[in-house]
Amino acid sequence: MPGQSSRVPPRCKARAVVVSAPLGYGVGFGMSDPALETIPLSLPWLDERELKRLSESLRGRVAGDGPFGQRVEGRLAERLGVPHVLLTTSCTHALELALLALELTPEDEVLCPAFTFTSTANAVLRAGARLVLCDIEPVTLGLDPEQAEARASRRCRALVPVHYGGLACEMGPLLELAARRGLRVVEDAAQGFDASWRGRPLGTLGDAGALSFHETKNVTCGEGGALILRDPALHARAEIMREKGTNRKAFLRGEVDRYTWVSAGSSYVLADLLAALLDAQLDKAAEIQARRSAVATRYRQELSPWAARWGVRLPADPVERESNHHAFFLIFPEARARDQALAALRRRGVQAASHYEPLHSSPFGQTLPGAVGAFPVTERVARSLLRLPLHPLLTGAQVERVIEAVLELQA
Repeated sequence: MPGQSSRVPPRCKARAVVVSAPLGYGVGFGMSDPALETIPLSLPWLDERELKRLSESLRGRVAGDGPFGQRVEGRLAERLGVPHVLLTTSCTHALELALLALELTPEDEVLCPAFTFTSTANAVLRAGARLVLCDIEPVTLGLDPEQAEARASRRCRALVPVHYGGLACEMGPLLELAARRGLRVVEDAAQGFDASWRGRPLGTLGDAGALSFHETKNVTCGEGGALILRDPALHARAEIMREKGTNRKAFLRGEVDRYTWVSAGSSYVLADLLAALLDAQLDKAAEIQARRSAVATRYRQELSPWAARWGVRLPADPVERESNHHAFFLIFPEARARDQALAALRRRGVQAASHYEPLHSSPFGQTLPGAVGAFPVTERVARSLLRLPLHPLLTGAQVERVIEAVLELQA
């Protein structure tokens, strides 16, 4: 069980990660002694670049679909190699918009993993379809293709695979299943920006994909998302739904002489102020990624011997995938060991955390017919997973503190 060992084994020192202090967060959250500082699980890297873009935005249009919004949509489309990207107010709304554009009926079923955030499941329900939950596979912690095959009835219309922690799930067999059964694929790539599968960016592999730019994500604008679309018909419907059900975008392009109400819809457009923040974040996305990668590499190098000794699993690193290092986690052999480790790390000032509670066992999940079944991998992972701090503002000293705290645990 986790406890305190008598000594920390000697280790070679990796190159320190040196960063500047973020705007809005005092160094050590106002504490003068770095040894007492709480190391946060996640922090956004915001500096003068974001302030400059905000200032520029304030001198022009600040509502949605303004100059920064259009610029960022173009940058994302080029970066991802897709024809269409629509900025949205959140990844939740991007998922909703994608599923609404599929024009699902109450008889249609949509499959998603039981180990995911509620937004994935809520988007299915908001689109009016029947949610069917599946177990995850143990390597990538993504939707299990065999479970999806078994639970896809003749009423199944779509799959919503989730790329957990910025690592692609088993997309090969999932895409094959979708092609064979005529299913649409909407990727929940909330954590997947700048990660890839077989050289292709996550979110671009199916019919549609959703990205998150929430404060906790690698690249952020506070609250925001993007819908990635390759299908022209889906794009046409989603564009109208995003603009309150009007053909305003067609009017602005000069395709119609006035715009009017042509469909059901809502307001999913991201304010230009937030798009300006995102524009600045895209400028430094490569540096953000390099910093996160350096931290994850050091965790893996220095914690691997300890993990092997105690039977603790580190994130998988399978072939054909490039992670964006959104999360670095430990999977303990049992729930009690995880819980004791979590408490011990927090006592040491390390803001570690568990993650998703299984959807099928949640109060609302238990009311849904499609949540009935066996989900052993989901339950095991939910009980035993522990996330370590990982963000671009971690200093070398903080990373050292996290590693030393983990090496003192006994699983």
